[in-house]
Amino acid sequence: MTMERIAAPPPVARLEMVSCTDQGRIREHNEDAIACDPMSGIAVLADGMGGYAAGEVASGVAAAQICADLARLKGEYPRISAMDLSQAMSEAIRRANSQIYRSAKQDARYTGMGTTLVVAAFTGNVVVLGHAGDSRAYLLRQRRLSQITKDHSLLQEQIDMGLVRAGDPSGKAVKNLVTRALGVDLALEPEITMHPVLPGDQILLCSDGLSDMLSDNTMQTILNDYDGAAEAAARRLVQEANLAGGRDNISVIMVQVNHHSHE
Repeated sequence: MTMERIAAPPPVARLEMVSCTDQGRIREHNEDAIACDPMSGIAVLADGMGGYAAGEVASGVAAAQICADLARLKGEYPRISAMDLSQAMSEAIRRANSQIYRSAKQDARYTGMGTTLVVAAFTGNVVVLGHAGDSRAYLLRQRRLSQITKDHSLLQEQIDMGLVRAGDPSGKAVKNLVTRALGVDLALEPEITMHPVLPGDQILLCSDGLSDMLSDNTMQTILNDYDGAAEAAARRLVQEANLAGGRDNISVIMVQVNHHSHE
């Protein structure tokens, strides 16, 4: 398990980020990638897929490039509006998408590689989320955990059409078939949403290696048990996912919103 804890110095930053990634109990290597820049208020989590080691390449490119692009922008425009940040995030995701797509076409070892993605970027009292695939963002507010992204997956489409009920075992066959991912289609449309944040909120980003293993209720209980101890909470989430089977790589980024900045 690889843990990283980065606290941004007050008073400018009001975010604390903790990230944790683990190979899990079944996979031979870890194809998840995470990148965090608490000073810039950016967190990126990517879950790679396709070919031996190719998934690691795709997720690594996505996480590093998108984080760097947005950090550069936030450095130039620290008071950027949520709308402008949304636009910039969409463009950064598209750039990473085309780079992964081109790499896959140019190198036979990388044929078919791709990655899911979830990005959180904070400005003012808003978090801008971008995602593609089934990596998720959750909000813990006043001890209640709610999923604030919607999976781009065949299972979610079937749930939306009323063909399968959420949690129904018959959905297992299509559970891991994602309908959007970086590196697969040059015309990728990332989903970008904006959410107000309050002091005390926690944003949890995770790969499906966590959310497939643990119910939302279990995650909520763990986060509340470790209230204010984000590092211990992240470690416990990963441990519980492994105890439940650890069938995939498990990655978690937790962002604690502490107090409003004095910018």
